[in-house]
Amino acid sequence: MAAALNYDLTEPHCSSSIQPESNLFAEDDGECNGDVEMLNINGKNALISPSHEEYDILLDRLKERLYAGEAIYEVGTGEGDVPGLSEEDLAAAVATLKSMTDTIEAECVELRRRTEKGGSVSEFLLRKRADEKDFMEVRVAVVGNVDAGKSTLLGVLTHGGLDNGRGFARQKLFRHKHEMESGRTSSVGNDILGFDSMGKVVNKPDHGNLDWTRICEESSKVITFIDLAGHERYLKTTVFGMTGHSPDFSMLMVGANAGIVGMTKEHLGLALALNVPVFVVVTKIDMCPPNVLQDTLKLLQRILKSPGCRKIPVLVQDQDDVVTSATNFSSERICPIFQVSNVTGQNLDLLKVFLNLLMPRILFNEAEPAEFQIDDTFSVPGVGTVVSGTTLKGIIHLNDTMLLGPDSLGHFQAITVKSIHRKRMPVKQVRAGQTASFSLKKVKRSFIRKGMVMISPRLEPSACWEFEGEILVLHHPTTISCRYQAMVHVGSVRQTATIVTMSQEHLRTGDKAQVRFRFIKNPEYLRTNMRMVFREGRTKAVGNVTKLFPHISATAQNTRAQRAQKKAADNHHFLKPQNEPQKPSKKNRRRGRGGNCTPSPSESKENQASPIVAAAN
Repeated sequence: MAAALNYDLTEPHCSSSIQPESNLFAEDDGECNGDVEMLNINGKNALISPSHEEYDILLDRLKERLYAGEAIYEVGTGEGDVPGLSEEDLAAAVATLKSMTDTIEAECVELRRRTEKGGSVSEFLLRKRADEKDFMEVRVAVVGNVDAGKSTLLGVLTHGGLDNGRGFARQKLFRHKHEMESGRTSSVGNDILGFDSMGKVVNKPDHGNLDWTRICEESSKVITFIDLAGHERYLKTTVFGMTGHSPDFSMLMVGANAGIVGMTKEHLGLALALNVPVFVVVTKIDMCPPNVLQDTLKLLQRILKSPGCRKIPVLVQDQDDVVTSATNFSSERICPIFQVSNVTGQNLDLLKVFLNLLMPRILFNEAEPAEFQIDDTFSVPGVGTVVSGTTLKGIIHLNDTMLLGPDSLGHFQAITVKSIHRKRMPVKQVRAGQTASFSLKKVKRSFIRKGMVMISPRLEPSACWEFEGEILVLHHPTTISCRYQAMVHVGSVRQTATIVTMSQEHLRTGDKAQVRFRFIKNPEYLRTNMRMVFREGRTKAVGNVTKLFPHISATAQNTRAQRAQKKAADNHHFLKPQNEPQKPSKKNRRRGRGGNCTPSPSESKENQASPIVAAAN
């Protein structure tokens, strides 16, 4: 969003207008009258009665700003000018802006109007009208301690009704029976909230259930909530949700009555380690005494300002605060704090406006060869094997041939995409940055596991058993040495790895080092500069993948020949391959115990040819 706001809309351009003091008979300098100044497009008066040429230039700049789908546009400010316009000039400028948005099939919605020295300034949300089969998607990971109200808030936001204070809203989101009984989320849930081009919520439950296809068809922007588990027992699932689902933002939930307890700091640290911008929602303010709420907010602000976080907390009280927070949120320094109640509905409208203004943070390249990471698999009756995940690069079309892998040997298998769904809606293609589900032809579900990728054959992918990463140990009770094993999360990859070598002999809390890892079970497809989380119990480390070793095979590790060579090297002997000690076969060992000599090749052939002779012997 910051890119859209700071985008320089107004580079100097030539104009057909002629200044009174210019020489009419001067020679043409070949630069389309570059010396002739046009109306300053950088100025606050640029939108007030522009000429045809100026209008076309402004329209081109507006198209560039709306490349991502939406932008926030200020009317009444300009470079070097005193901000503010008179009411008459502001009305003329807004009329020009609305004419431009109609031309490019976009909507123009006023967010706020404020008074400055020179008059009034208005901010508008410009959003393209999306096609029925296409919409902008923003992913928000919902984290926080158990009983903070994560699932309840999502139930209220997505289904429209308020909670009864006893867990009524969250019942619609749970996927398993034990979740309904305990009230605790144990899996990664997905819920959607749709906004149309005017910024209005389109979620309307039909007999208590949401029709995802209808929501996506009516929406220009869809917020995907990744509902994660708050209990410490399910930390592995929560880390996988934060790394494998590639969230744009993280919503940290804090119960006003309980305060910052349990896993709240863990989840905040995880979001900071993965460089995911965080905003905080304090729930249950209707049942919390005012003094306890104030203590919770003070502690929260102190933690956010601490050297580990270095955030600027902003308590959101009105629409003005929402627009200011949303426009500056992608800088990753601002941390808005909302105070809401799921029972009374207090301040929920402010949270919805903020979610409506969020823009996708991660920029994806659609021109590169396609790459899709798998984070879940299904077996659908009548359809077959279905995989879901996130498209990281390129565009994947229906009936495209992709490479699926790596398998346990590091090989990739060619597969065909049979059908594509986005949020349960059938589509013909999926672009970089979008989540989708694919139905695959002639592939068994048992062959696929989380962490596999579907990749374009043009990339010629190769799997790796070993990789090197630069890691920072956030916490470890003692010391980390070679051969230490822990769970490694890299994107959707989640597997135990062993430390092979380190740049230091031992690692303790706060240490930074280059570490070489080796996967235990399967080779994986990785890329350099991927973010990594290294976890085992309370041990946590974060870092980046710096180097891959794709040529190392696991099938030829620790063989008898290698053990013999190592033993010979330790004893300073040199072994030739032909002199390598061979272990006798079981048959020969049995014969040796009975006192018989090993038969010659001719005898063995005779014995094989004539079983009667063998019996006589």
